[in-house]
Amino acid sequence: MHTWKLEIEYEGTRYRGWQIQHNANTIQGELQKAAYQLFSGKVELGGAGRTDAGVHARQQFAHLRVSELQTNITPRQIQFAFNDLLPHDINIKKVSNTAESFDARRDAVQRFYLYQISTRRTAFAKNLVWWIKDDLKVGAMQEAAAMLVGKHDFYSFCELDETKKQSTIVKVERSELFTDGDLICFRIGASHFLWKMVRRIVGILAEVGRGNASVSDFNRLLKFQTSAAAKYTAPPSGLFLERVLYPGDAPPSESKAVFPLG
Repeated sequence: MHTWKLEIEYEGTRYRGWQIQHNANTIQGELQKAAYQLFSGKVELGGAGRTDAGVHARQQFAHLRVSELQTNITPRQIQFAFNDLLPHDINIKKVSNTAESFDARRDAVQRFYLYQISTRRTAFAKNLVWWIKDDLKVGAMQEAAAMLVGKHDFYSFCELDETKKQSTIVKVERSELFTDGDLICFRIGASHFLWKMVRRIVGILAEVGRGNASVSDFNRLLKFQTSAAAKYTAPPSGLFLERVLYPGDAPPSESKAVFPLG
């Protein structure tokens, strides 16, 4: 079995998320179609995280396993061959040789998401931001965001799959809100995330910024289980899977947007 580690970036606007679905365009689906064209043997392709419909990735990882090769091929040849077949909004940044046992999801130790809120209308980045016309109190939003660090029950901030039993407890290693030009950026890092968790957090942070909710209101959502946050779910356009960490990798350190507005 031959295994490679793929580093991928994509704009998720046109896709129904990462995971393969019947009768829907997905990132994993496009990658798998390309892999089937490149390799004649059995192919397995799995990602580090399942981004939702419309969500982007600055850095996603996947493992690619091929049962047999007709000829020797280098990682760089695989990268170029994939990119010749993939649509314009999916790009393989790097291909590396890796251990046969490497699993992009199970071996990842931390994931970072970054959400971009634009404080002005933009002609070029509509698909990459959430434009909020109201004046936002950044200080209050920062105070609320800081409360997320630590182990909390995120029941109020997620969409539960009723067919599965899952814990809503998540330990957040990092949570920060900063500005970069005309953008207000929210970054959060944890070992895993729940469905719609980041977008609902951002939606309530925006309400805190507008003055429609207080920092205490935000804190109560961490203490008590309620479905009140669902109607404030932020749109997927501003959300990026920013970084996936494996043992020894450094977390993001700069207070910079994924795509700053000029």
